[in-house]
Amino acid sequence: MTEIRKCKVLIIGAGPGGYVAGIRAGQLGLDTVIVEGNKAGGVCLNVGCIPSKAIIHAAERFESLQKHSVKEGHMGLTVEGTAKLNMAELTNWKDGIVNKLTNGVDALLKNAGVEVIKGWARFTEAKRCIVNTDDGEITIEAENVIIATGSSHIDLPFMPCDEEFILSSSGALSLNKLPKSVAIVGGGYIGLELGCALTKLGSEVTIVEGTDNILSIMDKEIRRPLEIWLKKNKVTIHTNSLARGAEIKGKGASRKVNLIFDKNDENHTLKVDKILVTVGRRPNSKGWGIENMGIRMDASGNFIRIDRQCRTSAPGIYAIGDVAGEPMLAHKASAQGEMVAEIIAGKNREFDKIAIPAIVFTEPEIVSVGLDPEQAKNRGEHVIIGKFPLAANGRALTLEAEKTGGFVRVVARKDDHVILGIQAVGSHVAELSGEFILALEMGALLEDIADTVHAHPTMTESFHESVMKTLGHAIHSA
Repeated sequence: MTEIRKCKVLIIGAGPGGYVAGIRAGQLGLDTVIVEGNKAGGVCLNVGCIPSKAIIHAAERFESLQKHSVKEGHMGLTVEGTAKLNMAELTNWKDGIVNKLTNGVDALLKNAGVEVIKGWARFTEAKRCIVNTDDGEITIEAENVIIATGSSHIDLPFMPCDEEFILSSSGALSLNKLPKSVAIVGGGYIGLELGCALTKLGSEVTIVEGTDNILSIMDKEIRRPLEIWLKKNKVTIHTNSLARGAEIKGKGASRKVNLIFDKNDENHTLKVDKILVTVGRRPNSKGWGIENMGIRMDASGNFIRIDRQCRTSAPGIYAIGDVAGEPMLAHKASAQGEMVAEIIAGKNREFDKIAIPAIVFTEPEIVSVGLDPEQAKNRGEHVIIGKFPLAANGRALTLEAEKTGGFVRVVARKDDHVILGIQAVGSHVAELSGEFILALEMGALLEDIADTVHAHPTMTESFHESVMKTLGHAIHSA
């Protein structure tokens, strides 16, 4: 006889949305069950945000060591010998960080009194599912359901990822040997982040992008320093180019893969060690019985339709994170998960965020919060804009962050000086995002930031100066 487990809250998926919802529900005293087929932490912690940032950091260290290894050294520092890379050991170090964090999430769920069931759920009714576990089937009946199934890598049907020659982003984060050459299909933030890291580690990188520009989610001015870095570091970029297929050639250790792509109505072939496919992600909204739950989808038919409390069209069923629509970001999922747990507990909450930050960990890093100048003007706003170069910031100079040609840019409404958006590009600017977000969420005026004393010497002074520039009286910039 199948075991039946009844609970107050059932969460499907233990990613950054699901596990946060579970912990908060447990803190509020709700009988909570999470069903997860893999490891806690989801894509972000296991094969996404965290491991990629570990690889990116290691690549920065390796690049720095190489600078000190050259004959003349750097900063007056010279390291005897040549910096060497052991990709297998780098991957093991990255895995250690991931394991530490996943174990930490497991402990937090346990401390919150949340039951975690390892297995795959399939819904037979709106609030009833059957979970296949290693020990057999369990039927779960819940008063409330939170769908946090996340998203998956998009495979190209004509060149599916085999994780040997054709890699997904997950495969690229598990390399035991650095490829000499890599072709990246897709010039979005995932492909560019990994492309920058691989370039620093020593791979020859080519990017094939179907649209007019790489990183098209960002405006031309903000992505310009990245384009300069890519050119300087001999990364080849093919825009308006469409991948058409791949062929594996050779035998044994000499085998390579040919990427076939179209550009300017001409067929091209590029021979590389690996192809990395980063053409986006799709929500995990199929294959687990959503059709039995009476849930409405959005116009695309891919995302679950929700309101500002993350409620679906079925009473007592919520959806959070990637499966519930753009932006597909871990921090959005976590914020929604915490909110939904509190709503179920009877609190009055609503997801009404002024700005959700977008951060790209390329070289240089890029941050965008709120509206950029073009977006603001398209909404009919009359704006004033201030831009402050990192080259005029003392702390940026000591960190060599100014070498990327970075800056902080502020967009504000002209008549009342309300800040509408902030963008920054440069080394280490990701750490400025917290102040940017807070300014928008608090409805800050330019004068609020201008009157705030910023510590010297810090990168945050660049934000202060960009605001002063917007007001027309920056101190350290003409």
